[in-house]
Amino acid sequence: MIAKTVNATRREFMTMAAGTVAAVTGLSSEAHSSPESLATELKKMFGGKKMIDGRIKLDLPSIAENGLVVPLSFDVQSSMTDADYVKAVHILAEGNPNPNVASFQFTPLSPKASASIRIRLAQTQNIVGVAEMSNGELYITKREVKVTIGGCGG
Repeated sequence: MIAKTVNATRREFMTMAAGTVAAVTGLSSEAHSSPESLATELKKMFGGKKMIDGRIKLDLPSIAENGLVVPLSFDVQSSMTDADYVKAVHILAEGNPNPNVASFQFTPLSPKASASIRIRLAQTQNIVGVAEMSNGELYITKREVKVTIGGCGG
């Protein structure tokens, strides 16, 4: 079998890949989530389980000049021992086409439950962080980010 080599730039490749993902998933630049779809997503992820405010801190700008690259950091207060540790942290965006932005898994071997990423936001919206603890408790926090230039086609 002879493989044909395609010489494409990184930008061309990323554009083709994004187009393929949009075609396969049915996403369009017009689709946006809503507080109701976020609530539905949280119910799908966690059932009707009670969520407690606290223990998770989101650090992101209150105003993002460019929705394409919004820095986000989080930190969850936990001793990270076998008896008490953060199992996972989920970041959701209320106004993006897909509310699930990122999920992070932790173990008691993790020194702390924190991470930093850059996210893409389509419009001004609330960012929600949910921390799943080893004892089954859920902690939630919410922060609004005002976006001046949309990042998801908006």
